[in-house]
Amino acid sequence: MRFIFIVPFLLSLVPAFAQQSWPEDLIIAPEKSNYVKTSTHAEVMDFIKAIQSKSENAFVFTMGVSKEGKEIPVVVLSNTKIKTPAEAKASGKPVVYIQGNIHAGEVEGKEVVMLLMREILLGDKKHLLDNQIILFAPIYNTDSNDKMEKGRRPSQEDSPLEVGLRENSQGLDLNRDGMKMEAIETQALFASVLLPWDPQVFVDLHTTNGTWHAYSLTWAPGYQSSGHPATYNFVNNKMLPEITSTVKSKYDLNFGPFGDYYLREGWPPKNFYTYNHHPRYLVNQFGLRNRLSILSEAFAHERFYQRIHSTYRFVSEILEYTNTHASDIITVNKTAEAETIAEMKAGAGSLKKGVRFKMAPLKKLDNFITYDYIQKQKADGTTENVRTGKVAQYKDVTYHARFEPTLEATVPSGYIIPARFSKLADNLRLHGIKVETLTKSTTLKGEVFQIEKFEKAKQAFQGHAMAQADGKFVSATKKFSKGDFKVEIAQPLANLIFYLLEPQSDDGLLTWNFLDEYLETLKVENKPVEYPVFKYMNKTN
Repeated sequence: MRFIFIVPFLLSLVPAFAQQSWPEDLIIAPEKSNYVKTSTHAEVMDFIKAIQSKSENAFVFTMGVSKEGKEIPVVVLSNTKIKTPAEAKASGKPVVYIQGNIHAGEVEGKEVVMLLMREILLGDKKHLLDNQIILFAPIYNTDSNDKMEKGRRPSQEDSPLEVGLRENSQGLDLNRDGMKMEAIETQALFASVLLPWDPQVFVDLHTTNGTWHAYSLTWAPGYQSSGHPATYNFVNNKMLPEITSTVKSKYDLNFGPFGDYYLREGWPPKNFYTYNHHPRYLVNQFGLRNRLSILSEAFAHERFYQRIHSTYRFVSEILEYTNTHASDIITVNKTAEAETIAEMKAGAGSLKKGVRFKMAPLKKLDNFITYDYIQKQKADGTTENVRTGKVAQYKDVTYHARFEPTLEATVPSGYIIPARFSKLADNLRLHGIKVETLTKSTTLKGEVFQIEKFEKAKQAFQGHAMAQADGKFVSATKKFSKGDFKVEIAQPLANLIFYLLEPQSDDGLLTWNFLDEYLETLKVENKPVEYPVFKYMNKTN
């Protein structure tokens, strides 16, 4: 068999995985090109085919097929030759799902997933399959990966030289589609991976395009918002700090929490802001699903091989951690799920949860590292901040990464969706939510929401004019017919149900225009209109 040895290109900086010898068909595009090219879809598929032929511990299935006909591959790694979700469940091991290329211009995750397949199946990381089953999806956004051009991600220092598009072939950002679920890829992910395999941990691999901080990689947990706190607390307060400490001691890499600062606030920085809480982001939605999740953001302003290195180390240490703490992870998720159901049962009619949130300070960062700026005077007498090549450390930087509710709503026993609004029920089912169909007429006590103000954004976002309703809840007793849909709140995805169906939710189905036709037909702009989804508190047949 012919082997390729990596040339000594900046060998002291290239990760250890690139200094080993591998069969030619397992050498990925960055290694072959001295880190100036990223892999095409065909090259990823060839790699997967090659590695499957060399290991009986790899099983490959297709998550789905893109709009342009490209397969979206998922590789299952296990030391017991797992091929089905039922076999995975019977094993008692947690499933860890790691995804690359949700944005096809952010390519490090795609390459790292292949490198780790190689190491785990054929190299020195076989032990990572002792206590877990790993699902790798290297190239989630298949179509846009191959639409490569130069200059598409200038913040990545044109390294690699060419990368693909951010959006999928429907023009959608796949990392904003978690609630509305319009993308082919999103529907395939839920139907083929998230629902049947039920990953206990979800890792989404990105590259930032923002601030010139000085961390080689930043991370975030799935933000808590209205979800159960156990999963957030485990990831944010235990898992990520321990991994961050490990990569610093083992590899001298500086990792830290994700965010941006803004030069308009002055220099040195006093504030660092994370991204928002919405469950449209898959990492955040996992918190509402009582599962662990991690966002990884490589630092755009490092070179391609450096970003691969930091992402590789991060994902490797995540897998070391999940392998060592497999039973803890299962316990945390089971606890979150059980306590969510119990809370909903006990609190229906009185418990209040947030439906809109604002970002608030979480803590002070006393060792914040960033590229420094100096002030220079311009010809017109004003000053501007100019970035230097110096890395500085600042204290007393406020990290804004907590979300406080600005509006709350009462948790019901459940919701009734009239049959004519089957599109809402279809969306819930795509999420894995149990939706029943009434077999006879039923009378229920509860609340209706009177929409007194309905506004839509003037600027389009993801092809939508984001909507917002305000008004008041009114007590009511209503009769519903056979064929209407019933959604009990006391089920594992209760927090997700609440976020999707509450009329004032900042990321619910009303927000995403699922009810525009109904509301506009009734001329909501001229008079109060009843929100068609009813909140019931108890049954009064």
